Amino acid sequence: MVRKSVILGFLLTVLTTVIKAEDPYLFFTWKVTYGTISPLGVPQKAIMINDKFPGPNLNTTTNNNIVINVINNLDEPFLFTWSGMQHRKNSWQDGMPGTTCPIPPGKNFTYHFQAKDQIGSYFYYPSLGLQRAAGGFGGLRINSRALIPVPYPDPEDDYTVLIGDWYTKTHVALKDNLDSGRSIGRPEGVLINGKAGKPDGTGEPIFTMKPGKTYKYRICNVGLKMALNFRIQNHKIKLVELEGSHTLQNLYDSLDLHVGQCFGVLVTADQEPKDYYMVASTRFLKTVLTSTALLRYEGGKGAASPELPKPPVGWAWSLNQFRSFRWNLTASAARPNPQGSYHYGKINITRSIKLVNTVGKIEGKKLRYALSGVSHVETETPIKLAQYFGVADKVFKYDTIKDEPTKVDTSNILVQPNVLNIEHRSFVEIVFENQERTTQSWHLDGYSFFAVAVEPGKWTPAKRKNYNLLDAVYRHTIQVYPKCWGAILLTFDNCGMWNIRSEILEKRYLGQQLYVNVGPPELSQRDEYSFPANGLRCGIIQGLPDPQPPRDSL
Repeated sequence: MVRKSVILGFLLTVLTTVIKAEDPYLFFTWKVTYGTISPLGVPQKAIMINDKFPGPNLNTTTNNNIVINVINNLDEPFLFTWSGMQHRKNSWQDGMPGTTCPIPPGKNFTYHFQAKDQIGSYFYYPSLGLQRAAGGFGGLRINSRALIPVPYPDPEDDYTVLIGDWYTKTHVALKDNLDSGRSIGRPEGVLINGKAGKPDGTGEPIFTMKPGKTYKYRICNVGLKMALNFRIQNHKIKLVELEGSHTLQNLYDSLDLHVGQCFGVLVTADQEPKDYYMVASTRFLKTVLTSTALLRYEGGKGAASPELPKPPVGWAWSLNQFRSFRWNLTASAARPNPQGSYHYGKINITRSIKLVNTVGKIEGKKLRYALSGVSHVETETPIKLAQYFGVADKVFKYDTIKDEPTKVDTSNILVQPNVLNIEHRSFVEIVFENQERTTQSWHLDGYSFFAVAVEPGKWTPAKRKNYNLLDAVYRHTIQVYPKCWGAILLTFDNCGMWNIRSEILEKRYLGQQLYVNVGPPELSQRDEYSFPANGLRCGIIQGLPDPQPPRDSL
């Protein structure tokens, strides 16, 4: 009896310890509605979250569990995706049309995911159609745990800056343009945190700074099409973090942010106490679009100068800046070892995939964008669900593109789902070759990768000698300039169905994306979570039995 009581006491102690040690939970309720805004002086329908445009900042810490009940009060289906979140073993929560059934109008869905082993600056946005053109986006930050040192002193405050191009047409009208085979054209303006400012001395400050103090700014390009240059009058910008990785702390006069990219920077209030302009302007357009926002020094007197700092010209400047970004090899982060302890340059490449992006027309007139000759289309049944429930053969085919495509025929684009199988834990090289005349921005869900090179011309195996195999930044986006190529390296160790996409929204919508299926041949809770108990069903999987017991929580 004594022995039993001792054992029971021990088990109770262990259980209590486990419960106490569980990572914290954060709970949110987001009501998604329409609202009317006029950032460019034209009233237009916007997508609001809890009556806010942009949406609320999602502020969390490494390993926290995030539970968000999303109530869709729109008259159309809706999904959120969490750009940069890796969702370890949990692509069910990624919120892409290929992984998740949309939330029907008038219904709700509760996302449940963990910021597992991550830090950094990110954002969330609607993933269906062109809904991002109406808003519904917001900042997402993952702070380091108190135990993990950060390679700079704590800033006085931490600000989120969402910059992006903007259209005055509704997202429905823009989608109709694309469905009819036409482009959405050029944007009408640029917004900074949902507003378009002019350097005329009017308006309230967006942020205030105390003289002599240093502030962190998390800057994300949440736009649809255009790369943007960000700068602050009379102030240097110190880059310290890029999409979840600490960087070497170089100073810049301005930074180019391509669509979907986020930078963490430090700015010190070391100038004359008065107002200054924060500036965002388009890149690679003949007619430059510019927006401003006021920064104000506490106790300062004096208006900001109407003379704005000039933006850089040409993409060669931007390419050189990309090459200046370096991983901080001595910094700790949200992983057991220092960032530089993972020697990716010494790992043998087990597979090389070249993705050639092109533009063409189908049916003689309709615009389509393609990857290696295939233009992806979404399916009524998300491809992840079709695979999981054993009906993949009725929805899509695997591996319709080759790892090394032959000459791509832009007059013969194949329009169908584009899905690649990639072996679990394989170390893969992916080369993005841009044969178009505009700059690309590529993103991979579920992962970060080493962005080892971007160069003019066409890629050949001999180009590997130019790779940065020591301190390339570990990130989730890479830009590729016109008639250039970019290369990334990564280990595919996160099972699930993950989206590779152009972050240029019209290109993604018209086919420049694909999904990679990463996983062992058999279902295993060890490698991937099963379909969640609250998972939405749609298409041909409705009514089918679960291959595994549904999962209630992480």
